[in-house]
Amino acid sequence: MTIGYCTVLLPFVLSSLLFGQTAVREDAAHRQWYIDAGRQTYAIGVNEEEMLQSLYWGPKLAANAQLPAAKMDDARSSFDPPIGTTPLEYPAWGAGLFTEAALKANSSNGDRTLVLKYDSAKVTGSNELEIVLKDATEPLRVHLYYHAYPEGVIARWSRLENTGKEPFGIERAASATWNLPQGTGYQRSWLTGMWGAEWQLHTEPMQTGTAVLESRKGSTSHQNNPWFAIGKTAETTEESGPVWFGELGWSGSWRMTVEETALHLVRVTGGYNPFDFHWVLKAGDTLETPKFYAGYTDGGNGEASRIEHRFQTDEILPMRTATTPPKPRPIIFNSWEATEMTFTDQTQIALAEKAARLGVERFVIDDGWFGQRNDDHRGLGDWYLNKQKFPNGLKPVIEKVHSLGMDFGIWVEPEMVNPDSDLYRQHPDWTMQFPNRQHTEQRQQLLLNLARPDVKEWMFNWLDKLVSENDIAFLKWDYNRNWSEPGWNTAPGSSDDRPNTDAEKEIYVRYVQNLYDVLGRLRKKHPKLEVESCSGGGGRVDLGILQLTDEVWPSDNTDALDRLSIQNGYTHAYSPQTMAAWVTDVPNLDGRATPLQYRFLVAMQGALGIGNNLNKWTNEDFALGTKLTALYKTIRATVQQGSLYRLTQPLGGDQNNEEGASQVEYVARDDSQAVLLAYLHSMRYQVGYPTVRLRGLDPAAMYHVNALDAEKYTGEQTVSGSVLMGAGIQLRLSGDYDSTALVLERIGR
Repeated sequence: MTIGYCTVLLPFVLSSLLFGQTAVREDAAHRQWYIDAGRQTYAIGVNEEEMLQSLYWGPKLAANAQLPAAKMDDARSSFDPPIGTTPLEYPAWGAGLFTEAALKANSSNGDRTLVLKYDSAKVTGSNELEIVLKDATEPLRVHLYYHAYPEGVIARWSRLENTGKEPFGIERAASATWNLPQGTGYQRSWLTGMWGAEWQLHTEPMQTGTAVLESRKGSTSHQNNPWFAIGKTAETTEESGPVWFGELGWSGSWRMTVEETALHLVRVTGGYNPFDFHWVLKAGDTLETPKFYAGYTDGGNGEASRIEHRFQTDEILPMRTATTPPKPRPIIFNSWEATEMTFTDQTQIALAEKAARLGVERFVIDDGWFGQRNDDHRGLGDWYLNKQKFPNGLKPVIEKVHSLGMDFGIWVEPEMVNPDSDLYRQHPDWTMQFPNRQHTEQRQQLLLNLARPDVKEWMFNWLDKLVSENDIAFLKWDYNRNWSEPGWNTAPGSSDDRPNTDAEKEIYVRYVQNLYDVLGRLRKKHPKLEVESCSGGGGRVDLGILQLTDEVWPSDNTDALDRLSIQNGYTHAYSPQTMAAWVTDVPNLDGRATPLQYRFLVAMQGALGIGNNLNKWTNEDFALGTKLTALYKTIRATVQQGSLYRLTQPLGGDQNNEEGASQVEYVARDDSQAVLLAYLHSMRYQVGYPTVRLRGLDPAAMYHVNALDAEKYTGEQTVSGSVLMGAGIQLRLSGDYDSTALVLERIGR
């Protein structure tokens, strides 16, 4: 079966021409290294104390540039020794360091400090660098890795190596410390949230002190996302100015500190969360930290986002090749809101027939298809088919879905178990637990301890069986609670009467490593399988999980007005291609009713999905839904893989935007198409919709304007790029929750 994806408009191989080249240059005589990635340069060097320090991070330097030699700062006093005032590349706790340390360890002889000195370096190809540091006295080496990408991103991570005969206790292990140019006037941006209100963007001037962003919840979490952007208060806007940005690729507990010292040294340190963390690094063993990706641009917050979007589609997401990015996401229908857990195979088939009328390409059955799962109190963990709902198995339903021109997906929640389940009755010890401590249930669920090898193998085997025995194209992988009682009664070195508490604390890392292992093996065995990361909305979104999943579910809140702000925040850090966005029924969480077209056009900002109860749709609803679905197919590649311009912030994002007039624009990779999606919350005082000035077009080119609603566009059909960006566009939006779309096709290209 072939699904009608839009063709990707620009060959993947031209990415380096558009965004820049990569180069790692070693100046052996001065013991300096220069890393070029896109339009930035990152430079490091060895100082007179044999310590590695940051030299430069900013606009790209000339190929023959040479920076001043690395040099330890002079001591200001005994209270400010050089170890704390020098921008060290990977500072360890020792020698009087009291700023944020990237590494803290203890040795078996009682020494709890480290002083890392330069040992060696190796450049591989044009884009990789490895620098080895070693402790001055203890047999511990730290391998620092750098990988440059043409999109304008550098990945950094570390690997700790025990070269001695006795174990080390690792209490803190960061991936990297990023040092910004010394100075004042910085502002930082970050993303916070809660269930139903994820991706809230915050920006404030930086001051002396340390801001901590973290999750202690075992997963990435709704609370904070491991992303940062730092600009200059008087210079940085959406459209211009310097921005240093980064995001951590880790799906477990993490921590990121943004620090400005009294001397105005600004740095960001991120990696494993040290809370309740311990790792026993045995003789000869290594521990590798997650990748910490970062970049610089002088094009403002908008350009920082576009760099991250292109990097994710071309370098992070699965299903890409060396010459092509992943296909744009298909249009899905999910059955949850129509049926919840009360359904049969025939009710699902009836929904599939209605979804096919709309032009849907993937039909997904949600929770309730397995075990005795008729509500959320039971059955989770019993991954066998519910015969009352599917007396003839899944195959007849899947075959019907295929005959309607769609592929088939299904919901799973592999990491959880209900106490009322066959699995829990058979293996109560498989859950996270502490001895003599009552379980904390959330959503009537407990967490399976995926750090255990037997749980990992059980999980892979039933998932493999499900996909092998059925033609399943897509798994909606859910994860619906935070950790509690993170005990591991079978941790290495434990016995029935004596737990190994240090080894138990490795659960935070080993759990996520095993999650990645299951997903990686499953995808390797089933290379056409696609996966969505869902965690009660945006609870597990990061560049670690996105290397193994194709999209994420940003929020359980699908109210269109709320979604404008949620999606605006999301796109500061992540690509629209990864953002599943559904049209659903109203009223929604806020009790608000918005028009169907408004809901569709909001969902078109990402990977369009439909979650309505189609059994309640009128003929008029189907006609409009079919029209808008067909429109989306013509703009999908541009929206998901083009350049995003946030023209006006949605309601709440701009204090001067009283009417809630907002717009987003997308420009195709080859500039052949541009798409404008425009929204109005409420008209006030009969004041017309503000002029919309587009961005990112060729000023000398002519564009044919196709309006979704002819009566809402007042301009000419053929307009130059310079007029569209200069004089702008006039739209007639009025009343409450109005919306429209324009598609601009470049002429003569």
